[in-house]
Amino acid sequence: MSDNSTPRLDPLALRMAAANALIRRRRTIKPRDMSVKPVENEQLRAILENGNWAPTHGHTEPWRFFVFTDEGRQGLASFCQDLYKRLTPESNYHQDKYEKLGAQPLAAPVVIAIGMKRQQSGKIPEIEEIEAVACAVQNMHLSASAMGMAAFWSSPPICYTDEMRQWLGLGDPRDKCLGLFYLGWPKGDQWPDGERGDVSKKVTRITKNQPGVCRTYLD
Repeated sequence: MSDNSTPRLDPLALRMAAANALIRRRRTIKPRDMSVKPVENEQLRAILENGNWAPTHGHTEPWRFFVFTDEGRQGLASFCQDLYKRLTPESNYHQDKYEKLGAQPLAAPVVIAIGMKRQQSGKIPEIEEIEAVACAVQNMHLSASAMGMAAFWSSPPICYTDEMRQWLGLGDPRDKCLGLFYLGWPKGDQWPDGERGDVSKKVTRITKNQPGVCRTYLD
């Protein structure tokens, strides 16, 4: 006999609950808080594939991922340090920043340099290509969080230089490196807490054809 008192599961509510939990669970966890546990290739492939499904105007798919693992991380660390030393005026040079650029890539088992490949025709505005790459990184970060992995998107100023772009093999001067995405496992069992301000203070609702007069916050 069926139990008619048991409420039926609402598929939409279940999907929304899963989406809410994943999005609101995402955290920035820096390399210093990552363990030495390796990232398996199957996990890495899944994360990169989800990045590949980001929205993209004109289907340009401008994201490019340069994956550094094993000894490749040392090459990245050495290049970042050398580039910082070459490009930074003596008055702005800080030894702690130099050392950090060398240490961070070695603290995470995987470092992904994030590239933006400019559309050949330039029809799509550059800002929209950058936005598409940012969506790809968000996809990867959410995927990592779903696996219980730690992730951190870093953008030291050297990443935006032509020297970094060329070193990665992005040959068009319009291409860009948009930072480094660190991937690993958290050291501890405690997942970081997070908080956000009231969304209603960041939303303006326009209900009439007088936007200068009829603006209200979201109820």
